[in-house]
Formats: sequence, C-alpha cells, structure tokens
Amino acid sequence: QVQLVESGGGSVQAGGSLRLSCIVYGYTPSSYCTGWFRQAAGKEREGVAAIYTGGGSAYYHDSVKGRFTISLDNAKNTVYLQMNNLKPEDTAMYYCAASFCLGLKTVGAYDYWGQGTQVTVSS
Repeated sequence: QVQLVESGGGSVQAGGSLRLSCIVYGYTPSSYCTGWFRQAAGKEREGVAAIYTGGGSAYYHDSVKGRFTISLDNAKNTVYLQMNNLKPEDTAMYYCAASFCLGLKTVGAYDYWGQGTQVTVSS
C-alpha cells in the first residue's frame, strides 16, 4: 500500500522559512516523479516544484523560483521542499505526490497523494 506522509507546515510571517518533508512508503520503482503541489482556498491545485528521482532538472512554478528548493533523499524515500522568503500568496494546503513519470508539473499525472500540510503566511 502506497502512503505519502507530509510534515513541516505551519504559520510564519512574511519573509520567513519552512521546510516540508514527505516520506513515501510502499512505492518502490527504480525511479519516479515526485513533487509538491498546493491548493489555496477557492483555487485549483497547482504544481509548485517537482523532480525525477532518476536525476535531471527540477520543475519550479514561476512564482517560487529562487525562493523554494526541492530535494531528495533517495535512501530515505523522502522529498523535501525548502521554502524561503515566504509571501502571503504562498498560503495554501501543500500536498506531496508521486507517480510513474507522465508529466512533472501536471496534477492529473500523479497517482499517489499525501493528506496535505497547511502553510499560512501572514503579512
């Protein structure tokens, strides 16, 4: 059974930092796509950052480039999202996802999702 467990969300002031973690249980292909998505109230879910565990360039949404960094610890089946210089518009529920690679940034391309962790940024 595949399970993704996120942690690290919270409330911070603008300019602050948070680090999200996601442990992927029970999904053991040699390589796959994994990433972070977010959904703000009243908006559609969007890709924030994603990466292929087999290597290559990561994807970043334009709004987070230079502020967020996605990284992997393949030995621990864990994907991280370091978020710096947070802005109020980053407020959302953040979800981790994993799947056979059909599209790094495409919500519908991912089969497995975590339960989400809330990030709230106050001005």
